[in-house]
Amino acid sequence: MAKTALITGITGQDASYLAEFLLNKGYKVFGTTRRSSTVNNERIKHIEDKIEILSADLLDSSSLVAAVRESQPDEVYNLAAQSFVKTSWDQPVLTGEFTGIGVTRMLEAVRTVKPDAKFYQASSSEMFGKVVEVPQTETTRFYPRSPYGVAKVYGHYITLNYRESFNMFACSGILFNHESPRRGLEFVTRKISNAVAKISLGKQDKLELGNLDAKRDWGFAGDYVEAMWMMLQHDTPDDYVVATGETHSVQEFVELSFKTVGIEDWQKYVVSNHPKHLRPAEVDHLIGDYSKAKSVLGWEPKTSFPQLVEMMVKADVELEKSR
Repeated sequence: MAKTALITGITGQDASYLAEFLLNKGYKVFGTTRRSSTVNNERIKHIEDKIEILSADLLDSSSLVAAVRESQPDEVYNLAAQSFVKTSWDQPVLTGEFTGIGVTRMLEAVRTVKPDAKFYQASSSEMFGKVVEVPQTETTRFYPRSPYGVAKVYGHYITLNYRESFNMFACSGILFNHESPRRGLEFVTRKISNAVAKISLGKQDKLELGNLDAKRDWGFAGDYVEAMWMMLQHDTPDDYVVATGETHSVQEFVELSFKTVGIEDWQKYVVSNHPKHLRPAEVDHLIGDYSKAKSVLGWEPKTSFPQLVEMMVKADVELEKSR
């Protein structure tokens, strides 16, 4: 009997990779999307005919209840959120509603309609923020440095609370930065890969960036969705850090990107520490220890940092050539 999955935020980067992954495993996949006047299904265009799309909004409990009732899922992946850190300073209350309280609404919908469904919550390394230890593990204390990070901490703990209070199979994956050619252009990695592609094709002159020294633990989104699925296949629900255990600076990402298109003197094209790209509070040194996911689930990342950068730049070169 084929399993059924419900993925919130189906048009996002992670959801598109997860939907592909689950379809390949024979799942029936439902995905939720918010109603809007312009539909952006770009990331799921190639699988749109294989999934069922439901209209639902994390701000509206009744729509979530209806989505769970209609899909009757074995597994629920809550990937919908206001997921851009910079926007969370401009819209802190809305971010709290979507990224924090929205998780409670989703858990309530599952608990009410399909309490035996397994639930996955997308937690984030941004919860660690101003890190108190390096590397970060499942037991590292949270110290979020943005409204987004604060909201994610709420979502993380409410998931744990429902697991313990209602005996729900609810897991959180504390995912460190994970990128891909499907990343939105507002994220620094995709901003870099796309600008480098345009510069190499003579379509753009400069790349404006904020802090080149900021370091992140960057992995490939396609690898990370497998970890989400593995968590829900395990006998007992738990929380896991999903990361590469390596850290790289924004500058390294820039250098490798230019190298991919055969440009060595990248400094000629980059303007850094641009005030509009600096955060009010910077997150310093995020690096995850994924040893629990490796030992308990048997998960580890497959894509190296250079492979990820090359994949993103080459995809953007092809994209820009076709425009």
